[in-house]
Amino acid sequence: MFYSLKSRLIAIFVLLFVLSFVTLSFLLFNQSRSIIRSYIESSALEKMDEYGSYIDMVQTQIYDLASIVFNSDITNSWNAIASDPSATDGERNLAHFHMSQFLTQTTNSYSSVSSVAIYRQEGLWVSSGNFVVTNPSFLQEDWYNNFKNKEEYWISAHTDAAELRNNNKHPVVSMLMPIGSYEPSLTKSVMKINVSADYFLEPLGRIHLGESGTIYLLDQNGKPMLSQADYETRSDMLAQVQEIRQGWRKQGVLYMNNAQGEKEILVYKKLAQTNWMLVGFVSEDDLYAQLFRLRSSIWIVASILLLLSLVLASWLSHGITKPLSRLVLAMRHIQRGDFANAESRLLPQRSVRNEVGFATETFRSMVHQLREHIKTEFELKLLRQQAEYKALLMQINPHFLFNTLELMSSLAMQKRTEDTVQVIESLGKMMRFSLKMDDDLIRLEEELLYVDYYISILRIRFGERLCISMEKEGNLERLSVVKFIFQPLIENAVKYSAAYRQEAKVHISVRHAEGKVHLVVSDNGPGFTPEKKRQVLESSTTAQLDQILTSRSSQIGLGNVLSRCRLYYESLFEVRIDSSSEEGTSIELILPAQEVNGHVPSIDRG
Repeated sequence: MFYSLKSRLIAIFVLLFVLSFVTLSFLLFNQSRSIIRSYIESSALEKMDEYGSYIDMVQTQIYDLASIVFNSDITNSWNAIASDPSATDGERNLAHFHMSQFLTQTTNSYSSVSSVAIYRQEGLWVSSGNFVVTNPSFLQEDWYNNFKNKEEYWISAHTDAAELRNNNKHPVVSMLMPIGSYEPSLTKSVMKINVSADYFLEPLGRIHLGESGTIYLLDQNGKPMLSQADYETRSDMLAQVQEIRQGWRKQGVLYMNNAQGEKEILVYKKLAQTNWMLVGFVSEDDLYAQLFRLRSSIWIVASILLLLSLVLASWLSHGITKPLSRLVLAMRHIQRGDFANAESRLLPQRSVRNEVGFATETFRSMVHQLREHIKTEFELKLLRQQAEYKALLMQINPHFLFNTLELMSSLAMQKRTEDTVQVIESLGKMMRFSLKMDDDLIRLEEELLYVDYYISILRIRFGERLCISMEKEGNLERLSVVKFIFQPLIENAVKYSAAYRQEAKVHISVRHAEGKVHLVVSDNGPGFTPEKKRQVLESSTTAQLDQILTSRSSQIGLGNVLSRCRLYYESLFEVRIDSSSEEGTSIELILPAQEVNGHVPSIDRG
């Protein structure tokens, strides 16, 4: 049973399906995981760089405000009066009032700062918002003692008394600075600048690692700066973070196992200005959650498709083996010379719908071999001609693409972002257009639009050294031409003109008159010698396909265009070349005026 053609077809079909699907799923899963991992690494570090710049901006505002207050005459005057035991209560109150107003005005100038307060060791503090409070409780606060004794200038997220008086119960991040002295332990006045913790937390929350990964902002001691209490639960990772802090690397990505044996990814970046650090954790299961769900869905779909394939294989094998069996029986009759019975054994002509049916009909048509041979020879010639045309067409795109990629690389190195974006946009539109390989003819307007995109790239590449213009004449709306015949001519014109002239001048002319389309590209380059002109014209009429595709001639674009036009239009195509060393070169292509969906008459195509 297994040796029957039907059984073998089913077995091979299922085997190929399973092997190809399993291999594809494995490669897809691993490649996708590699891509996601690479993307997470680069994206997370890039977002961390942006957040680091944001932190630097906020810190710069804080330092600027602190500098203004520290160096202000108002601050010095207030500090002197507050420290003077002989000053009256009225003088002190007036000084406190002026100092509060000054802090309010200064705070309003910085959008990121929530409030500023100055604390005196006598138990008095002055804040923006016209607050002058006598309450020595702050002297017992950890932040005050750590600053005085340990010189810790930054305070992680906490509630602040000055903020509470403004009905702001949200946590703040603060920076401390001594007033009147650079030594925290000797100063009598401490300035405290508050920034809302949400000002740091909100942009940090927009940095995503998978679906539930978290990024923490750590201070110089490795403690969370923001309201991220769950950081302490990552005890299995804290030792690794401490090693990273002591290391010399500024940023990186580590892969490790947590206490439960699960694979986790640690992303980190050090912020140089304050010795802070960004640390992100995400498990591989979380990072690839969608990919795992996709793999499960693939296996479910694969099982359904496998069952369906069995049914289709049975149906397909039956459709193949039955007509083949009757065809073999007919051949045996032919061996005995019984042509009548042989033809009767074949399936009716109306059931011919596939390759087996085609073989049956070919056998049926053996009596007409001569006519079929002529028909086959004609079809082969047409297919060969189309293949030659496609080969010439495919020669254009890589040549142009390499030049444009080199230009984009140069622009990127020069940091010409806007020009790079414009080149990418133009190149994208050109590539989208060039991928339409289903038809040899396109609308003339589309070809000219393709040229416009290419000209925009040339103008960026050559700048003021290029003067290029286009002139249109006659009704061009419904005309069609062979695609990609303008761009190689324009490229050669610009190339040689720019190489020999200070300013490359290229003029493009499109004219419709008397049933013809005249396409002209003129330049101010060095021109052709008479011998070179003769060689170009002769080679376009006699060159073989392999000679054109393997040619290393500098006129490969021109030769390609002329060969494609002659291959498609044959006797209906004309070319004229006018060239001199003083005036440059003018190449004119004369094509039959064909409307959209029109075709060259077969009598004229040979």
